[in-house]
Amino acid sequence: MVSTHCSDEKEHEFDLFVIGAGSGGVRAARMAAATGAKVAVAEERYLGGTCVNVGCVPKKLFVYASHFAEDFESSQGFGWTLGEPVHDWPTLRDNKTREIERLNSIYQNLLDNAGVCIIEGRAQVMNAGTVRVGETEYSCKRILLAMGGWPSIPDIPGKEHVIDSNQVFYLENLPENPVVVGGGYIGVEFAGIFNGLGCNTRLLYRGPKLLKKFDHDLGEHVTKEMAAKGIEIQLNTEIEEIRSLGEGQYELQLNNGEMLHCDCILYATGRSPLLEEAGANTLGLDLTTNGKIAVNDSFETSVPGIYALGDIIDSPELTPVAIAEAMVFVDRVYKGSGRTLDYSNIPTAVFCQPSIGTVGLTEHEARQRFSSVQTFRSEFRALKNTLGGSSERTFMKLVVDAETDKVLGVHMVGPDAGEITQGMGIALKAGARKRDFDDTIGIHPTSAEEFVTMRDPDN
Repeated sequence: MVSTHCSDEKEHEFDLFVIGAGSGGVRAARMAAATGAKVAVAEERYLGGTCVNVGCVPKKLFVYASHFAEDFESSQGFGWTLGEPVHDWPTLRDNKTREIERLNSIYQNLLDNAGVCIIEGRAQVMNAGTVRVGETEYSCKRILLAMGGWPSIPDIPGKEHVIDSNQVFYLENLPENPVVVGGGYIGVEFAGIFNGLGCNTRLLYRGPKLLKKFDHDLGEHVTKEMAAKGIEIQLNTEIEEIRSLGEGQYELQLNNGEMLHCDCILYATGRSPLLEEAGANTLGLDLTTNGKIAVNDSFETSVPGIYALGDIIDSPELTPVAIAEAMVFVDRVYKGSGRTLDYSNIPTAVFCQPSIGTVGLTEHEARQRFSSVQTFRSEFRALKNTLGGSSERTFMKLVVDAETDKVLGVHMVGPDAGEITQGMGIALKAGARKRDFDDTIGIHPTSAEEFVTMRDPDN
């Protein structure tokens, strides 16, 4: 069933028809409408897309929840005496859901106030000027594809017993012995969440190291710290078959001959662009080598009048990136601007435990591009842990072009890494040199000051 939410439900002609009400789609719709364009946005699931509903926001709330166990334990060294802490999963889950519903309503109000017509239902692009939702066809001058992605699970025997990173936010009960499959950021984040909430957690990954797209030292440090927190990590390991034992228990056959028993299998093995959702595969759109939609600087596809942005194009799969792409799309198409989006030095955080913040080039990338590279490293036990008793160590790294003194990469593992790295991103965008870091007075005592006190290169 299709329903509409706009001032004139009989209106079937639009200047812009957006498919997908995620962060990128909503921003593009609102900003285009502000220029005077008549805009509609179609969404079949939920307003806000992955980030708001089954991604960044609920995940960060779960991360907050999972940190409390360590905080309770650390508080004893600071003189606090607490009773035995007890966690109630339904309270966390349901409070999270209420917050997501509040955000959904905010997105609807933003679109309503901008004069955007919201159409609830699955949209199908018929051609460059026509979109169908249910039995209704809409004429449009331009179509913007912003459908996002969806969890991808390999086809293995027993696949029907696994859950994905969308479903995990709505589990009826918190598992006692979960197995997380995947070595990317989603996998390590949920392994940390489960572990922090008291689950006996195991992480399986088919490759030789976790977080392979990040700086090598970061992946190594995170792996060591996760293991120290009690997460059992098995690398070079795959599940060959899953068998149900009944009553919510499962048996896993691994490729190394081992058999595992668990009560939850979460696959965090990547996401795939929803190209078929809007008929993108039948429109003759050019694709990139990794199967995503190819676009130009205005985000126009190979079919004139059809545009695309966000996770379905070959750009970093990050909410702020999709929003930035939406702004450039509106500036170029509706305001006549010639500006383009610079994808270099995008700060990124991974909310594993301890967390990661990174911006710029990894050491490996820098050595491939520059003839003389210096690295500066620091590893230490944070001040809070001296009384708190935790053995967790913070790691920081700078990657520098030795010939120009320009800082090429900033990487960190430790508390508040994302918060600290946001500022580092501004520095790299401004072209900061290592001597600019050296000349900056640190804030003491903080972990962040370490970035401006590293003097001796490793090489």
